[in-house]
Amino acid sequence: MTHQIRTAIADDAGRLAALAAITFPLACPPESRPEDIAAHVANTLSEANFRAYLADPAVTVLVIDADGDLRGYSLLVARPTRDPEVAAVLSELPCTELSKCYVHPEHHGLGASAELMHASIGAAAAAGARGLWLGVNSQNARAIRFYEKSGFRKVGTKSFQLGNTVEHDFVMERPVAL
Repeated sequence: MTHQIRTAIADDAGRLAALAAITFPLACPPESRPEDIAAHVANTLSEANFRAYLADPAVTVLVIDADGDLRGYSLLVARPTRDPEVAAVLSELPCTELSKCYVHPEHHGLGASAELMHASIGAAAAAGARGLWLGVNSQNARAIRFYEKSGFRKVGTKSFQLGNTVEHDFVMERPVAL
């Protein structure tokens, strides 16, 4: 199977939503309520939402396209954060948010995540960012290790509402050029 990393197009919106429904739950803490996860997927990661993301000039969506199947994606937001907890800790300005970075579980451990991250960092740099930041659930040890290996460091914390539960995320940042 061959794959390429490319910029998503409007026709990818449905496949992105289907992929997000598989990958987002993997990033949630084990005690997360299935109905809260489902509501988040429906409200944030639907086909309509991906169409809106793809139409937004401040958003870049990259996909791992494996022979026509989407196996991973990242979503970068190139505008200042509105979250005061995040704004207070960022130092590499202007800073792009790596809002989403997910790979299908069948591609975990195969280097696809590292390739997607490399492409995401490159896209942020090409858009003029000096830094890249993300929020990651504080209990997601696997993702935290991956982000640290990718040059991110913890710079603060923020809250994330998942249904009726307030999750605690680490804010991680890295310069786009090392």
